[in-house]
Amino acid sequence: MLELRPCCEHCAVALPPESLDARICSFECTFCADCVDGLLHDVCPNCGGGFVPRPVRPSRDWKGGNYLGDYPAKTTPKHRPVDLAAHAELIESLKGLPPERR
Repeated sequence: MLELRPCCEHCAVALPPESLDARICSFECTFCADCVDGLLHDVCPNCGGGFVPRPVRPSRDWKGGNYLGDYPAKTTPKHRPVDLAAHAELIESLKGLPPERR
């Protein structure tokens, strides 16, 4: 089950379950769109992968109990600000490779 983490790992801005600004990598590292676009340049600082918009889990039980009521979002933040100098080195080492080729 996808963890819906409550905030950006870098800047700690709130990313509630319905947020359209949440971005995740394939390991569910969670960042806001502003950090992904402006600071991270679509490179996950934890794995080097790319980001996609995080899906929104339905707030209402439309079918089979698959909704926030039965599968709530996480409430414990995972705040670990990015070392931007080290991240710049990672970006440089990837030499502009798109996410699907990393």
